[in-house]
Amino acid sequence: MPAIALVTGEVERTVLANGVRVVTEVMPHVRSVAAGIWVGSGSRSERPDQNGLCHFIEHMLFKGTNRRSAEEIARDVDSIGGNVDAFTAKELVGFNTKVMDEHLPAAFDVVADLVLNPIFRHEDIERERQVILEELKMEADNPEYLIHEIFSANFWKDHPIGRPILGTRDTVRGFDRDAVLGFYSHAYTGSNLTITAAGNLAHEQIVALARRYFEGVPRGTPLDPGPVPDTHARVAIRSKRELEQVHLCLGVPSYSLTDRDRFIGYILNTILGGGMSSRLFQTIRERQGLAYAVFSELSPYRDTGALCIYAGTSLEHVGRVISSIMSEFTRLKEEYVPDEEMRRAVNYLKGSLLLSLESTTSRMSNLARQELYFGRFFTVDELVACVEAVTREDVMRVAQSFFVPRHIAVSILGNIGALRVAREDLAC
Repeated sequence: MPAIALVTGEVERTVLANGVRVVTEVMPHVRSVAAGIWVGSGSRSERPDQNGLCHFIEHMLFKGTNRRSAEEIARDVDSIGGNVDAFTAKELVGFNTKVMDEHLPAAFDVVADLVLNPIFRHEDIERERQVILEELKMEADNPEYLIHEIFSANFWKDHPIGRPILGTRDTVRGFDRDAVLGFYSHAYTGSNLTITAAGNLAHEQIVALARRYFEGVPRGTPLDPGPVPDTHARVAIRSKRELEQVHLCLGVPSYSLTDRDRFIGYILNTILGGGMSSRLFQTIRERQGLAYAVFSELSPYRDTGALCIYAGTSLEHVGRVISSIMSEFTRLKEEYVPDEEMRRAVNYLKGSLLLSLESTTSRMSNLARQELYFGRFFTVDELVACVEAVTREDVMRVAQSFFVPRHIAVSILGNIGALRVAREDLAC
């Protein structure tokens, strides 16, 4: 099967015969290039006994290849003044590098080598197991991280999206070389790999590099994301006596990454808790002094999403914080957002969007997101137009669909004593 090419403005796309997708965007005014290799499998693709395996493999790929030791990987990148980074998410794993344009071939050689030629030595697996077990302990000591994990586990109960990306102590202890090699062989295949690059480059150069290193990768089959997760409006309260604050996550079902109304969700989130002028920040922190940290955030995935509010407060103020959040839900459902506040939210979102796309790294990541989730490429002008098109009527309509009491989930962590939260406390 021949390679398939597509050209759209400054974005070009080629699909190799084995399914590897190559997407680039030229930024001629810069001297750097950011390149990434994306694996279309994250923790969502894991069975319960595999939970944390994608993250484990991501770590293991930096432990040495057939050509380089772990030290040589780091040294080869440092020698050209670049950087290499990696992360594991719920629905993908990413490896990326950023270097001066003249050093791209050398940097690409390093990243392709660590992704394609890991050796997975037994002793490295045992050593890295201990590292990740320590990482789990570190995160368990971070209450803001822990409350989000508690919320996810209850909100997406019995679904892989609700499980921690790092895994658990029991699953990590169970990983051996066979498990690592088996999952790697299944996930790191041509149909599951995307290469993106942005900066001072030529598309043909990136395609040539992709062919050189990736053309021999077996096609394989894309990993199944599994069923659409159900959401659960559970109230979960967990005691941790050593904490000074009570940490609260309160959330509702939201839009997926590709939903046509997602831009309304972005504006709603900005108004509710997306910045220092947001309603939650001004009401809970500035006017009442009930919390230092309070914000809302969106967690969108391929086929589901959540809008979640986080706050850290004292035990005696938990009820007032929840009541204040409910009051803001009610206002958004019953009152149109004033024109000036709408304009401020639109400008905030536009500014965040435009500033986030000024670097080669962010452009490279954006190409991957659009390829993996949309199969097309949006211009900045298209995205800005979508933000500008949101009206206050849209915001009210979405608020009325989001903020339904029976859909509201709450998780609370802290030295809680006899704290109770009843369903009637979540009326709005």
